[in-house]
Amino acid sequence: MAAGRDAGARLLGLVPRPTAVFCANDLLALGVLQALYAAGVRVPQDIAIVGYDDIEFAAAAAVPLTSVRQPAVVMGRMAAELLLEEAVDEDGRHEHRSVVLQPELVVRASSSTPR
Repeated sequence: MAAGRDAGARLLGLVPRPTAVFCANDLLALGVLQALYAAGVRVPQDIAIVGYDDIEFAAAAAVPLTSVRQPAVVMGRMAAELLLEEAVDEDGRHEHRSVVLQPELVVRASSSTPR
């Protein structure tokens, strides 16, 4: 969150100021939200914020945080399946595969159409 507060302070000095911020994770986004709130910037009216991971605190923030939710249970299951495929490959014919999972955008009050 401290890195998010620092980033939020830098955002305040930008001219023109951005209308939206997408953060690599929710803790960064919550830190940005704190810095903007302390400076009197309205979220989402002045700057929209979106985080990533949809941690529990995202929905409980002063301005509930829009976030990208990953399918954690499916990710864990797929990781275990891929690991087991590797582990039981005794003849060396196993082919690596790539799996793409669909995240979900959880829209909350921190994002809206900019002014």
